[in-house]
Amino acid sequence: MKTLIQPGHLYGFNDARSLLHRLANYVTKNALLFLNLSLFIGSSAHAAMPDTKYEVQRGIIYQHSGSEVLTGDLYKPKGNDKYPVLIAVHGGDWRFADASLYKHWGPYLAEHGYAVFSVNYRLVKDKTNLYPAAVHDVRAAVQFLRQQAATYQLDPERMGLMGDSAGAQLATLVALAGDLPPFAGTGMDKKNAAVSTRVKVCIGIYGSYDLTAKWEHSNRFYPDNNIAQGFLGDSLIDNRKIYFEASPLSYVTSSNNQTAFLLSWGAKDKFVDPAGQSIAFTHALKQAGNSVRTVVLKNAGHYWASEPIKVPGTEPGYLAPRLLEFLKEKL
Repeated sequence: MKTLIQPGHLYGFNDARSLLHRLANYVTKNALLFLNLSLFIGSSAHAAMPDTKYEVQRGIIYQHSGSEVLTGDLYKPKGNDKYPVLIAVHGGDWRFADASLYKHWGPYLAEHGYAVFSVNYRLVKDKTNLYPAAVHDVRAAVQFLRQQAATYQLDPERMGLMGDSAGAQLATLVALAGDLPPFAGTGMDKKNAAVSTRVKVCIGIYGSYDLTAKWEHSNRFYPDNNIAQGFLGDSLIDNRKIYFEASPLSYVTSSNNQTAFLLSWGAKDKFVDPAGQSIAFTHALKQAGNSVRTVVLKNAGHYWASEPIKVPGTEPGYLAPRLLEFLKEKL
């Protein structure tokens, strides 16, 4: 690009009018140059962006609970088919986080042919939204999608649940006991009360499946922050019944073994004890005759399920192809 006024040339102009004329020409020419350049860069960048194989619908309302509006984000393959769907339930000690924790799993699974409905549910705040509020919210999400399956191009006969940590407790509890007392017929949404929450598959990632064992573990290592007690609102030594009732393990029986499970956990998890939770739950499921598959990450701890999936060497990257194989066979 040429310099408009070169050293030693300024006094060669005849008058100020000539200078202004040249300045105007310069600005016009370079303005067009910059405009064309920006358009070229913009169009090139747009052309380089690949079309995604999925679409996202955020903030779908699935239930009103008092003053709270409960929503979910639906990740769905592009196309005109009827798709199998997983209702995804985030972790966070029943107190934290939201549906965005599945911002990586949603697109990944949708690109491979599976819809994901990642839901927000009522979180424990002080002494409000205690158990079983969140259980009913997850039940309502399953019922809503089953009722509205045609609207969202979903297959109501090919539904599953997926959750991590606290979300795995909720997902597995609904998968095993959503249609049983004390949960059936007691939710907020009466119009869907008769709609089944039965699912074909359930994926649990480092979940708490025995809340009695969870209370004992927390009381031993984290006595000032007993997460199970915060969720249930009562101590184990004061109310054992509620710990039994809220534990997915309590509903594992040979007459209730229709759901296929995939359980994954890290062998070095210090927050949710693998022996007292995932391993014990796996053993019980096998005894009852459920189809159950495990993916154990030998060097992993907790809190990895929400990390990016396609990064080589990550825990989700290890789980992902095994999860797809499970879904292909069971869902």
